[in-house]
Amino acid sequence: MAKSAIRGQSRRIEKELDREIMRSEIKRVKIIAMLLGVLLLVVLSLVVVTGMVVGPDHFGYWQIRYALITLVVAIGYESLAYLGFRYYQRRRTIVPATSRYGNALLETSIPTFVILSFTQLVHPVEALFSPPSYAYFFFIMLSTLRLEFRLSLFTGFVAAVEYGILVYWLSPEFSSYKLISADGVIGSGLVLPAFHVAKSMMYIIAGLIAGYVGREIRRNFQNTMASMEERNRVVDMFGAHVSPEVVERLLAQGETESETRHVCLMFLDIRNFTGFSENHTPAEVVAYLNELFDFMIDSVNNNKGIINKFLGDGFMAVFGAPISDGRDSRNAIQASLDILRKLEEKNSSGEIPLTRIGIGLHAGDAVTGNVGSSRRKEYTIIGDTVNVASRLEQMNKKFDSDLLISDVVFRAARESGLEFEGQELEPIQVRGRQEMVPIYKLA
Repeated sequence: MAKSAIRGQSRRIEKELDREIMRSEIKRVKIIAMLLGVLLLVVLSLVVVTGMVVGPDHFGYWQIRYALITLVVAIGYESLAYLGFRYYQRRRTIVPATSRYGNALLETSIPTFVILSFTQLVHPVEALFSPPSYAYFFFIMLSTLRLEFRLSLFTGFVAAVEYGILVYWLSPEFSSYKLISADGVIGSGLVLPAFHVAKSMMYIIAGLIAGYVGREIRRNFQNTMASMEERNRVVDMFGAHVSPEVVERLLAQGETESETRHVCLMFLDIRNFTGFSENHTPAEVVAYLNELFDFMIDSVNNNKGIINKFLGDGFMAVFGAPISDGRDSRNAIQASLDILRKLEEKNSSGEIPLTRIGIGLHAGDAVTGNVGSSRRKEYTIIGDTVNVASRLEQMNKKFDSDLLISDVVFRAARESGLEFEGQELEPIQVRGRQEMVPIYKLA
């Protein structure tokens, strides 16, 4: 059952990761389209200015338009890619790997075609060192948003190969290139093969770095999702009213196994709740309960307890499971007295209708563990200790008291150093037990 739960959690994480990858792909395509749009405006401005200054028949005017056409085609492709990714996103399906690699190939080829268009304007050697040759790095950097190491490495590899092909194809033109320096020395360093090999290697290294960054982002996302899944599992199992401190300790502790533990149980009941609910609207009843439970839950949480079950007009809380600080009875008494103190303050101030409650505390061994199906589990406490604590809460009506505890709780709290006053009452009989249970009235 534990393995199936883990598999289910892994599937949920993978599905969420697929959705995140899709969102990243769409974001990446938008960024590329925006960059290409800016470049298109720049080139368009050059076309207009060139036409106004030197006229459309001047050398360079029509050559600039090659770059313009390349950018228009590239933007059109990115628009189609955006629609494709949105299509898969709406269908909640994964983009095929072949499509993602094909997209990476085509996008990384955009700078290649722009460089080719530049060869119509300048010498091929200068085109190879023109700004478009560095645009490969933009596509490699943006590949981190693919969250896939191999895709980023593939992007860097494509950039290196295509740049190498350009160099090889344009190499016959290298012999005609001469660079004259300020001192009159003629140099041709830019045509050395080592320059271009080093540049190609930089593209591959950039792909490796982008892949590493993307993989780390992916891992961090998976770890964050796993942590959230585990936190949600704890909250689902122990209730939404578990204190953050307890949640952190439960997460650090790991899987909660079924076991026998020494615990102190609290049963709390609101007196005369039936009469109150009969004379008020459902909305008023819910607001009344929320007002009471708000500070009661805080008192339990602040004293290292957990609300295990809500029982309509009351609840059952446990101290000592699934974690314990060794002072469970002391913590339970302190939480109970704090609840009674806050209730008295609200009664006195008129914040709530005059309200009385009954609390019963008992400590002992109980079986604790997760009960339920693979879809929904609940942390449950089972055993005689539960029955005795519930019976003590019910006996408050007989003794006209607000807080009754068993002698086990009384002795454990005293031994822990807690000072409090308690009146010993006559022992009570609990169904299913032969021995009488000594009890004390604390309020």
